[in-house]
Amino acid sequence: MPGKKHSSTNAAKLRLRSDSITEALEGLTVWAGSLLGALGIFLVAGVLVAAFFTWAFTELAERVMSGGTQAFDEAILRWMSAHQSKALTSAMLEITTLGTGTVLIMIVCVAALFLTLTKHKYSALLLLVATGGGLLLDMVLKLQFNRPRPHVFIWGTQAFGSSFPSGHAMGSTITYSTVAYLAARLHRRAWARWLTMSVALLVILLIGVSRIYLGVHYPSDVLAGIIMGLAWAAFCMATLEAIQRFAERRATQLKEDEEPAPATSR
Repeated sequence: MPGKKHSSTNAAKLRLRSDSITEALEGLTVWAGSLLGALGIFLVAGVLVAAFFTWAFTELAERVMSGGTQAFDEAILRWMSAHQSKALTSAMLEITTLGTGTVLIMIVCVAALFLTLTKHKYSALLLLVATGGGLLLDMVLKLQFNRPRPHVFIWGTQAFGSSFPSGHAMGSTITYSTVAYLAARLHRRAWARWLTMSVALLVILLIGVSRIYLGVHYPSDVLAGIIMGLAWAAFCMATLEAIQRFAERRATQLKEDEEPAPATSR
């Protein structure tokens, strides 16, 4: 009898432990499900977009390094050289300064300060991470490919370092697209959001054209910089959206701070 009683007691303890483990596993599964539901779709979308642009960059880089774009690049540069004027050159010199490191850093600092003061600290952090990470990525890629700069005609401005990808194009794509995205989230009207993003796109394209016009980059350098900038910016934007969706379940205050302004048709 004592042996049976002891055996039944052990069995009860084992059942209790088993039930506790099962409940813990079920709780973990529910938590993981809510986490993946909050983060998954946006992170997956961001990764897919980033992967597509990265693939496009890789394909372009292979063609550039094999010389497949050289004839096209030089033809565009010669056409640019044949259609230059003093007024256009002055305009391009002004435009190209919008993509310099000093200007981009100032824009990021002012935007990050504004976002922090308006309680959008995660948006500010996203902007800093996006631009800082983009700067490091550009340095790594330039060292990796080490493409000499073009010498088709006399440069209209000074330039340093290797040519591929264009640091101006990549840096301006990351900075202006991210700032425009964060600003668009604060607009209530849909047309204002589209206008903000369109202006940013126009500035990015003009900066890219200015680098070609001034002779310091091949067109393929600029295209590669824009593509890689979009890849990195897209991933960072998706990360912020994922954080907001997670906050809807876990952090009410974060959701209120980071939630975009409600869109209106007017």
